[in-house]
Amino acid sequence: MKIYNSLTRRKEEFVPLEAGKVKMYACGITVSGDAHIGHAFQAIVYDIFRKFLEKEGYEVTYARNYTDVDDKIIAKSRETGIPADVYARDMIEKTNAVMQRAHIDDPSLLLKATEHIGDIISFIQDLIRGGHAYEGANGDVYFDVDSFPAYGKLSGRDKEDMLDGVRVENDASKKNAYDFALWKAAKPGEIAWDSPWGKGRPGWHIECSAMNRAAFGDRIDIHGGGRDLIFPHHENEIAQSEALTGKPFANYWMHNGLIKINGQKMSKSLGNVLLLEDLLKKYSDETLRLALLSVSYRNDINITDNLFSDAAAHLVRFYTLIEKIEAAFPEDEGGMPEIDAAFNEAMRDDFNTALALSALFGYFREAGKLLAEGDPKARRIVDQIRKTYGLLGLFRHDAKEYLATYAAEEAVPEEVRAVADARFEARKQKDWAKSDELRDRLKEMGYAVKDAKDGYTLSKL
Repeated sequence: MKIYNSLTRRKEEFVPLEAGKVKMYACGITVSGDAHIGHAFQAIVYDIFRKFLEKEGYEVTYARNYTDVDDKIIAKSRETGIPADVYARDMIEKTNAVMQRAHIDDPSLLLKATEHIGDIISFIQDLIRGGHAYEGANGDVYFDVDSFPAYGKLSGRDKEDMLDGVRVENDASKKNAYDFALWKAAKPGEIAWDSPWGKGRPGWHIECSAMNRAAFGDRIDIHGGGRDLIFPHHENEIAQSEALTGKPFANYWMHNGLIKINGQKMSKSLGNVLLLEDLLKKYSDETLRLALLSVSYRNDINITDNLFSDAAAHLVRFYTLIEKIEAAFPEDEGGMPEIDAAFNEAMRDDFNTALALSALFGYFREAGKLLAEGDPKARRIVDQIRKTYGLLGLFRHDAKEYLATYAAEEAVPEEVRAVADARFEARKQKDWAKSDELRDRLKEMGYAVKDAKDGYTLSKL
C-alpha cells in the first residue's frame, strides 16, 4: 500500500511504526461558524482512510480535534454576547449533528483544545527549558524558530518568504518577526486560564502538538489536514514537536485539496460559502460523496453549478437499476470477489477513490445487460457493489426508499435513455457520425447530453 507523503513529495510504501497498528491524527474544525463543504470533504476523506486501513487489517486509532478557543471564536463571542466557551460548545454540538447527517462517523478520539490546557502548558514549559521558546515582555510565549534549523522542511519555505501571508504579532520583545505564539496573554474580557506566565490562552499551533503527544506519545504514523494547513500550521507543529522530542513527529503527512466554487476560492468575503447543512437539504449525503470522491483527495475540487446535480442523476440511475435487479432476483446471490479486488487495488494506490468510482459505470452497464438477459449474475454484481462501495458511504439505502426521497420529479424517459446509451456505445466504438446523429435525436427529444470519461449526464433543454 502506498501513500503520498507531503514531506518527501512522493508516494511511499506504508509501513506503520508498530506492526498491525496505525496512529492517525487529522486537524479538524475551528468552531467559529457553521460547517461548510470544505470541512465535510476533509472529514469524509480521513474517515474513509481510517475505514480502508481497518479493512486492510490494521487496528486504527484515529484522532480529530476541534479548536474551541482562538481569535475568531473570541470575536464571535463579542459579536453575539455569548461567552466564548458556551459559543464553542454549542457550535461543536451543531457541527457533530450535521456531520452525523452526512454519515461521517466519529473518530476514535475527539479532542478539544480547552480540555488539554494542562498538557499545553507542560509542553510549552519543556520547550522553554530546552531553549526553544521564550517569554515576551507582556506574558506572551513564543517559539524561537532559529532554534530549529529544519524549519521549513514541509513547506519548502525559507526565512526570506516565510512571513508571506502570515499575520505577525506586534511585540517588540520577539527575537524575530517570524517567531510564533505558543501562549497569548489575556486581553480584558477574553476567556483565559492561569499559567506560569499569567492569565492567557494557547496559540493555535501548540494545541495539536500537545494533544497529539497526550493521545499518542512522541510519534504518530499519519498526520493529515487540508493543504492550506501546510504552512504555517503543520510546519509549526513539526518545529514544536521535533524540537521537544528530537524524533520525527509523523511518518506520513497527508493533505487533501481545497474547495473552489466555479473556479474561485470559497470564502466568506466572496459570499460563496456552501454550508453543509444547506446542501443536505437539497442532496443526499451519497450525492455529496459521489461528487467529492470522483477526484483524487489531493486535488482541488471545483464545484460547478452542475457538479452535485450530475452526481445526483448518476445515483438515481444506479438506484433505479438496483431496484429492478433486486426485484427480479430477490435472493442474495453472493458477491463477485473481482469487484472487491479491483476496489482494493485502487485504494492501495494512495486511496484512489476516483479510479474506484470510475469502475462503477462499467459494473452497472454489465448488470443492466445481464438483467435484460434474465441472468441472476446481475444480482451478484449489485450485492458486491453494496458490500464494497459501502466503505465509501455509497449504496447503503433501500433502493425504493432512496428513489422515493431523491429521484427527480421528472425522470428521464426510458426511450430517451435508450438513445443516450446507444450514443455512448457509438462513442466507445469511435463511430462519430452515429454519435452526432444520436445527439441530434436527443435534442429533438428535448435533452442535452454532457459527456464524461466513463459515462454521460442528461439534462432537459
